[in-house]
Amino acid sequence: MHRDPSECLDTWMSREALAEGMIPVIGRLYRENNVVISIHGRSLINKSAMNILKAHRFARRISKEELFLEETAPLLRTLVDLDLGAAAIDIARLTQKFKADGGGASLEDFLRVELADVVDKRGADERTSTDVVLYGFGRIGRLVARLLIEKAGGGHGLRLRAIVVRKGADNDLMKRASLLRRDSVHGSFEGTIRIDEEANTITANGVHIQVIYSNDPSTVDYTAYGINDALLVDNTGRWRDEEGLSKHLQSKGIARVLLTAPGKGALKNIVHGINHNTILPTDQIVTAASCTTNAITPVLKAINDRFGVVHGHVETVHSFTNDQNLIDNFHQGDRRGRSAALNMVITETGAAKAVAKALPELEGKLTGSSIRVPTPDVSIAILNLTLADGTSKDEVNTYLRETSLHSDLRKQVDYIDSPDVVSTDFVGSRRAGIVDGLATIANGTNLVLYVWYDNEFGYSCQVVRVMEEMAGVHPPSFPAKEPVAATVRSSAG
Repeated sequence: MHRDPSECLDTWMSREALAEGMIPVIGRLYRENNVVISIHGRSLINKSAMNILKAHRFARRISKEELFLEETAPLLRTLVDLDLGAAAIDIARLTQKFKADGGGASLEDFLRVELADVVDKRGADERTSTDVVLYGFGRIGRLVARLLIEKAGGGHGLRLRAIVVRKGADNDLMKRASLLRRDSVHGSFEGTIRIDEEANTITANGVHIQVIYSNDPSTVDYTAYGINDALLVDNTGRWRDEEGLSKHLQSKGIARVLLTAPGKGALKNIVHGINHNTILPTDQIVTAASCTTNAITPVLKAINDRFGVVHGHVETVHSFTNDQNLIDNFHQGDRRGRSAALNMVITETGAAKAVAKALPELEGKLTGSSIRVPTPDVSIAILNLTLADGTSKDEVNTYLRETSLHSDLRKQVDYIDSPDVVSTDFVGSRRAGIVDGLATIANGTNLVLYVWYDNEFGYSCQVVRVMEEMAGVHPPSFPAKEPVAATVRSSAG
């Protein structure tokens, strides 16, 4: 049907006006109520009108339903009137639930019931603030810093207080701030950054961060900077066992330690969404496993729950990392001395075995290997599985799509079936892994899945979720989850 070009432009401009009107409402909810608004897990905090329009348009890929600003704009305005306490609210899923389950109730009445736990709770946030120290400020450290600054809200929850590094130059502070401000992969920092060279501090969007120079993790007195009972995140990877990481606990002001790498020995390797509920108040040292383990474990759990995994092989095609050489040079690891920018490099991965630490039912069922490739970020895991129960491509894709929308794993598993997506399309993804539905191969009990993951940012989001769990500061999420439609396979098979 032919459409009048003027009508198309008028429609666009009216939608653009709605998006512009949503910006101050989203900002007010965030600043005054500590409410984070998202669309299918994609935060709308500090986003432009165009970003909001794109998020609404993208929603159709997730839920197969168009998300209209004419529906979400009044919903947001109503949320302001409810005087909410701290919460994470997905307005796409909330809109869908209102249309499906509203039962003729007014929007306000529906929201009062759905959000009853936080209605009229503004300022009554029972969460206590937890000081955070980042030990190391590399790729993961800076991304975790960005996420913590983004989540600063009204000051509750995780509070980034300090970073600890070895001094590299006289202008070290300026260089650290510059690397936080600019990133070749993830773009510019959203906000303003100032440094105080006399006090050795960085202030980013009002978050005051002390920069501490130290070569010994056991000798820093954090209490001298007003930091107490802090959660320290070690993203150097230098120490991976309890003995090494315990050095941090010898410093005044540190109460708990999280390692952003797979741990050795008896340390708990946590994949949020899978085994985060095993973290105990008595656990002083916890690890967040690896980016690959975080990407594949939630998908493997979903498949094992529904179809049963007999055995399988995991092949990761992984972007090069900082431990490889840019050009050929000596390296103590096999093959990693060859140029990362010019070669595909076969290397080992412990991710397949590490899955069993978070998901014991897959103990001994998986093998794994890895190929490093000349891309700076985003990797893909190929899961070649033999199942106990046969399935089809349509059945498994429908199940995984539903898992990404309505299950306990919806913050970890994403799903896409666009025919033209490539690795750069997943830069900045906040999910641990994204199933590429069009690439799925299913033939009875043989299943091959392709799972994309931003091995930097997606992993950093998982790290922050583990931090929130350790600190007990995770805000309630709405709407409440709905069960996945597909039946879960019994342990008897």
